[in-house]
Amino acid sequence: MNEHEQQQPAPRRGKVLEALARAERKVFTRPAPKSANAQVKFLLTRTKESARSLAERVGASTRTIERYRAGKLKKPQKRLQAALVEATESEWQPQVRARAREQASTSSGMMVEVTAYFGFTCSGSSDDGRIRTITTPISPTYVKQILELQEAGATDEDLHPIVAEAITESYFTEWGTRADGLRADFTHVQAIEFLF
Repeated sequence: MNEHEQQQPAPRRGKVLEALARAERKVFTRPAPKSANAQVKFLLTRTKESARSLAERVGASTRTIERYRAGKLKKPQKRLQAALVEATESEWQPQVRARAREQASTSSGMMVEVTAYFGFTCSGSSDDGRIRTITTPISPTYVKQILELQEAGATDEDLHPIVAEAITESYFTEWGTRADGLRADFTHVQAIEFLF
């Protein structure tokens, strides 16, 4: 078994977390490094040149990281490539991301477009649950909660209730002007996008 076969699989994010990551990538002012060699060199600057810590982070051997740094290896396997892309994008332009997150959580909020199965809890409701595509703004209060949960390492299952509550507030109850007491939950997310 060679060192490429021993690599650990890249961690897989759920649809909500992946949508938040895509939204952050859209605010970048410069493209992130694309080649494995450039990604490794960039990530090594972020880990104070420690090939060992980078290897542990992306699930590779230290020798593999050293070979990418030296340019001896060019094309990583899919698992390593995904881990390098995720690690690079999570470290790329932190100030730009921080500004977008701060603005969204204090003043502008963000938009969400989701296609999922929405079910309802409300006394006297005759609206059965079904697949819906909904595009609606999320208030800064909910954005702040969502981003804090994301930073704390929340899973998709942890984020679903807060995203559902945010959608309920803006879309179904129109900021508390109708359908008092309605609660919408969503499952079976087919697609979701956020926009800062």
